[in-house]
Amino acid sequence: MATTICIANQKGGVGKTTTAVNLSAALALLDKRILLVDCDPQGNTTTGVGINKSSLGQSLYHGLIGRAFAADVTIDSGVKLLKIIPARVELIGFEIEMASSEHRETVLKRFLETVASDYDFIIIDCPPSLSLLTVNAMTAADALLIPLQCEFYALEGVGQLLETMKRIKRGLNTRLKLAGVLMTMFDKRTNLSGQVMDEARKYFKELVFKTVIPRNVRLGEAPSFGKPVITYDPSSPGAVSYMELARELLATSRS
Repeated sequence: MATTICIANQKGGVGKTTTAVNLSAALALLDKRILLVDCDPQGNTTTGVGINKSSLGQSLYHGLIGRAFAADVTIDSGVKLLKIIPARVELIGFEIEMASSEHRETVLKRFLETVASDYDFIIIDCPPSLSLLTVNAMTAADALLIPLQCEFYALEGVGQLLETMKRIKRGLNTRLKLAGVLMTMFDKRTNLSGQVMDEARKYFKELVFKTVIPRNVRLGEAPSFGKPVITYDPSSPGAVSYMELARELLATSRS
């Protein structure tokens, strides 16, 4: 049965989608069967693995509203062992469609349960908001991974995210835990990056991953080529860091 990890932070631009794509690719390169779920109507994760959204017949939206099974909307990525359930802008309509549904918070969980045995990990990329889609992702997940950028105001809003997690753990998903906090966009040339990291480690203690993701040009370039950085430029600092993160995550999950 798959371990399901949702990657969430209601702040935009923190490296959430970059982490979802590249952690998934790294785990696949370590011979793990991965299902990447794009739960963001922007569909950047879908684009990031080289999927042309305009060519899709169906997407996550069709599955969540009951028009397709998970297996029907799962497609191959350009990376062996990595499959994806893509998203497009119509996913915005999910919240409207489900507004009056009694079990609207558990739709994604029930949808993914039908394929969970086919994978080692399911990675869910959430939208940059505490929306019904994010609540669904947390309800479906075993663990929450929070990317935190090494920039001013990084910790702003994290308390609200953790409070949402606690409410979901109490009422909807008792198994949900915090997988860890991932420091992203670290720039060793600035004092600010070091200060933010120190603040995060003081606040979250051992829950901060040892792996740190650097600010790296190749990480920014890779999505425009429809590739994870790990296949775009395997020797780049960003690629090396995400491989380290994958190994750290595997070591933590075994312990």
